Parts: sequence; C-alpha cells; structure tokens
Amino acid sequence: MERFQFERLLATKHKRRRFLIGTLGVSASVIASQWTHRVVAQPSFSGYPFSLGIASGEPLPDGIVLWTRLAPEPLNGGGMPSVNVPVQWQVALDENMRNVVRRGTAIATPEFAHSVHVEVGGLQPDRWYWYQFKAGNEVSSIGRTRTAPARDTRVAQFRFGFVNCQDWQNGYYTAYQGLAQEELDLVVHLGDYIYEYGPQPGGPRQHNSPEIVTLADYRNRHALYKTDANLQAAHAAFPWIVTWDDHEVENNYASFIPEENQSQQEFVTRRANAYQAYYEHMPLRRLSLPRGPYLQLYRRFTFGDIAEFNVLDTRQYRSDQPCDDGLKPRCSEAFDPNATMTGTKQEQWLFRGLSKSQARWNVIAQQTMMAQYNFDARPGQEVFNLDQWDGYVAARDRLLKFLQQQQPSNPVVITGDIHSSWVHDLKTDFNNPNSPTVGTEFVGTSISSDFPEAFIPPTVAALSANPHTKFFDGKNRGYVRCHLTQNTWQSDYRVVSTIREPNATISTLASFVVPNGRAGAQQT
Repeated sequence: MERFQFERLLATKHKRRRFLIGTLGVSASVIASQWTHRVVAQPSFSGYPFSLGIASGEPLPDGIVLWTRLAPEPLNGGGMPSVNVPVQWQVALDENMRNVVRRGTAIATPEFAHSVHVEVGGLQPDRWYWYQFKAGNEVSSIGRTRTAPARDTRVAQFRFGFVNCQDWQNGYYTAYQGLAQEELDLVVHLGDYIYEYGPQPGGPRQHNSPEIVTLADYRNRHALYKTDANLQAAHAAFPWIVTWDDHEVENNYASFIPEENQSQQEFVTRRANAYQAYYEHMPLRRLSLPRGPYLQLYRRFTFGDIAEFNVLDTRQYRSDQPCDDGLKPRCSEAFDPNATMTGTKQEQWLFRGLSKSQARWNVIAQQTMMAQYNFDARPGQEVFNLDQWDGYVAARDRLLKFLQQQQPSNPVVITGDIHSSWVHDLKTDFNNPNSPTVGTEFVGTSISSDFPEAFIPPTVAALSANPHTKFFDGKNRGYVRCHLTQNTWQSDYRVVSTIREPNATISTLASFVVPNGRAGAQQT
C-alpha cells in the first residue's frame, strides 16, 4: 500500500474513533452513577460477564486505570450482542466497599470487544483502594489497587515485582499464585503476555486455535490467557504497568518486518489486529488507544523520590535484526550506527527523562537482554543472540555512554524475554573487565515459557568468558521481587517447584543487592 494511502486510512480510522469516544462520553454523563439507580439498559448475559477478571494499572499520585471486559462466552468472541452496555464502577477505601469515594459509569462498546478502561482521578497519593464493577445484575469480584506517592515526596521504601513470558501451553501459572501473596506496591509485565502459536503437543494445556492472525483470533487468545485464576488473582491484587515484546504479535518481528513470509500489507493488518486486542485486554490509558498498527506504549512513571520507571517499547520502532537474525557470530550489520532498538524519538525521550530525573533509582523496563553475552566459551570464538541488544551494538553504546557521562542516579535495567535468570554489570566496554560499570541489569525468568534444557550447560560454560555476568539460571520459572530503600536495591529471584501442576511451592533461588551510589550487584 502506498504510504499516503496508508496514512490517510489511519487518519480516517482515528477520526471515526475519536467521534465514537466523544459520543460515548456524552452518553455516559447522563447515566446514573450509583448501584441502586436505574440505568439506560439492564442487559442479560448468557454467562458470567466478568469471566476474564478485573485489573488496574498506570498508577499516578491522584489516579489509576481500572479495567474489565464483558465476556460471558470468553473463548467464543466474548458472547456479547453488538450493542453498547453501561458498566458501573466504584472505588472505596475499604475491602468491603462500604466507604465509596469515587463512582461512575463507563460504556462497553462492541468496537473494543466490550472492554472498559476507566481513568479514575481525584484519589489520594500513596494509598490502597478497592474497586468493583457491575453490569446489569452481575457484580465483579473486588480488586485492590494503589496510587503512586506524590512526585516530590520522600519515600522510605518501595516494593514491586516484575514478570514476563507466560506461554499457556508450556505450563500452569503457578508463579502468579505466589506473586499474588507478596507484599508489593506494583507489578511490571515486560512482555510476551500471550503467544501467537497454534496448538503444540507435550504441554499440560493447549492453545484454542491455529496461529492467530485476525482480530477475532487475538481477542480469543487474550481471553484464553485471562481465564487463568492465578493470573486473575495477581491482577486483582496490585496495579500493573505493562509493555509488550514480540509474541503479542509474532515471534521476533521488528517494526513492520515479520518473521514469517507475509506481505507487508498482510503484516500491517496483522499488527493492527494484535495491537487493538492488546489494548482491549490491558489496563491502559487513552494515551495508548491504538491508531491502526500504531500504539503509544513507551511512557514514564514516578514514585515519589525513590524510583522512576522508563517503560520502553523495543519492537514497534526497531530496525530489522542484523545478519539474518538468530544465534551466531556478529556480522558488520550488528555495528551499524543507524540500527536502533527504540527509534530515534524514543531514544531521545529516554535520555531527556534520565537527565531530568530526581529519583534515587532510575529504572529502565524493557524486553531483551541488554548486556553483552558471548555464548561460545572457546578462545577466539563468538556466538551472540542478534535479537537482543548484542545485535544493536551502536544503540547500546549510545545508552551506556550516556549513563557514564550524565550519571543519572542508580540506573537499573529490568529485562525479560530469555526465559532464564541473569544478573549483569553494565560496562562501557564489555570486552574490558576493567572498564567502568555504569548500571546493573536484572533479567527475570519466565512465568511458564521454557529455556531449552540442552542449552543450559554451554551457557554455564561460557560464564567465565563473560565476567560482567554475575548470575545465570535456566532451570527455574518464577518472577523477581524487588525491595527498594533510599540506601539499597534488593532483587530476590523467586522460583516455583513446578509448572506442570496447578499448585506449587515457592522459594527464593538467589538475592542480589545494589548499594546506592555504586553500580553493580552483589549476591547476598
């Protein structure tokens, strides 16, 4: 499709969507906003409409996003009629929902799969709230959420967990069972919330369709994942900040370049479908409303003076993987100064934010491993994962040199993607162990996706050739729990005993501490 035709199509779609949203806003304003008052319609449902659970996210000092989706038949397109449905919501100071402080009505529309994104304002900073939805005569479960501390407030401690990579077919979400019981202020999801593949034998669960391509496909796949009770419990327990990686669309895609042999027009349509379904199923603000195959996802969150999160999108704007992708020696393309993970605009946004930050800990939340890692321990040999930052050396060098020169306070990178646990010192020159350490990277293992067992021994053997790597584990699934104070950052690698059974025990595999003012982690 010619570029001007494509952009005109996007503009038309965006204009129509803006009109729709404005119309719905007017409709909502005339609907009664209390449970007991009559509403425009009293819908009846073929099943429980809140089958996909509830969620909250995007915490600010004065507000939060509340999410749900009406889906009485979740794996059959939702099972909703093609009509607008009012959904009432309430926010309270107590878990019994007696002391209600905010309430209102949102409109669930078929255009967005009857999902609801409520941007609640007027809340107090740094406190817990509880929330609930009602549609017709049906009431959702009660969720808990928390606002951020005020930007200039002194904060003594902050706790969060980060997660990624939850292949439904590979195992149960036993890790979320443990996560939901933690004492956290926030959960950060770093991508691969769903997987696009068709059914694959051997695991305890199966996908519900062949490889997904259409909007209906992506909606049903998100719905399948959200039926998991442990995932629902973790969403209901804490506010989440989310970003994506590749499997929300297709493995290892880069910008408008697919992995598989599709035409660009086919892939543009597929990406638009995937992006819309992602928005429909995540607690995102209107800022992230999709515009065809575009969706604004990189953004920044500040938690008092203790932490600022720079949430990156390293898929939508990246250049193609060099050297034809894969795990191999680097060719000259991997050093191309024009190659990018983030695109120029996002990179400049990141640098500006880090330059201005007043936070004690500056978090870069992103997808693929940033530290260099040579997977071949033999002298003079090298093997790199070119989908990671090792395939974008110049872009990584720009970031690490920026950290060295501008010295934002305590930069810490949190990463997913690789289905294994790692801790790295981020060096200005990874080939020189004596070069300055300018940051710390914690890579979290997956919720359920496997790291190939046969690949563990050679990865362990290569550790000696990568002295900036302080820790690796490929056997265990789980999440990372982080406890921040003004003096230290502690990351606990929490792992489950099994993903092959619905229940599991959880334990701490390893813990690492970063002291304020000194980059690099030490195992405790």
